[in-house]
Amino acid sequence: MTTIEGKAIAVRHERIDEAAAGQRIDNYLLRIAKGVPKSHVYRILRSGEVRVNGGRVQQTYRLKEGDEVRIPPIRIAEPTHAAPAPAGKPLPVVYEDDALLLIDKPSGKAVHGGSGVSYGVIEQLRVQRPELRMLELAHRLDRETSGLLIVAKKRSALTALHDMMREGAVQKRYLTLVPGRWSNPLQHVKAALFKYLTAEGERRVRVADDGKAAHSIVRLVRRWRDYSLLEVELKTGRTHQIRVHLAHLGFALCGDDKYGDFALNKRLEGEGLRRMFLHAAQLRFVHPLTGEPLAFESPLPADLQSFLDRLDAAENKHG
Repeated sequence: MTTIEGKAIAVRHERIDEAAAGQRIDNYLLRIAKGVPKSHVYRILRSGEVRVNGGRVQQTYRLKEGDEVRIPPIRIAEPTHAAPAPAGKPLPVVYEDDALLLIDKPSGKAVHGGSGVSYGVIEQLRVQRPELRMLELAHRLDRETSGLLIVAKKRSALTALHDMMREGAVQKRYLTLVPGRWSNPLQHVKAALFKYLTAEGERRVRVADDGKAAHSIVRLVRRWRDYSLLEVELKTGRTHQIRVHLAHLGFALCGDDKYGDFALNKRLEGEGLRRMFLHAAQLRFVHPLTGEPLAFESPLPADLQSFLDRLDAAENKHG
């Protein structure tokens, strides 16, 4: 038995409901046994101490509704104190039914806790909506990126959405501002992306032949003397895909603190742009359970729109 501070629990028998159906057994155990090392969870799976419907299962087994899971006695870490409720206004809901919740995420809010962030979108939603048995992110947005974010309320919807995203059946379009004059009305960018860690342990991505295939479609929306507004459609959903693809082409996003022009960002901050200009503006997909076509749009937030208005004013001033 593992030696984590806390309390031991007796053998448990859990009946799998619709919310947990479709989840891998290892991920299910890691979720319900918070504080238990991963190594211990995988050991009790390998040893057969965990049983599903009386039999041993591999760690890759996907749970089905009605499965009975035997969980041996394991120690659960005791929280040292009750976590405070997350601050902030209620998150704006764009759409909701019994399977899905669409949020218009504000910039500056992480989608989940971690990396020094106590609460993200998902933790805030769970506090604001305690009656919902399941809330899981269907995809992610960078902390500074604003816009449309899908949250699943049913495991079946979540797994279906993940399959749809892998197949490219969820259309995601973003708006971004880049320095310089982008010339092509439409351009396909296909450059493989490789994830790595810096010496300081920060996650980064670069274009590399041995990376994962990545495909972005870039459309020119509008152009000023020194800037271009682009719409980027993601055909794949790699980490930092838009940011790295455009930086690779010499058009790093305005305000991007990882891949951008730091001197330019400092100047832009003084001119009113205090964050990365990237907004998840459109989502189109069929409902994962009903097959109904769904389409959503989110207008540019006030901070980004006011910066474009400033560009308009400067352009008009110069004739």
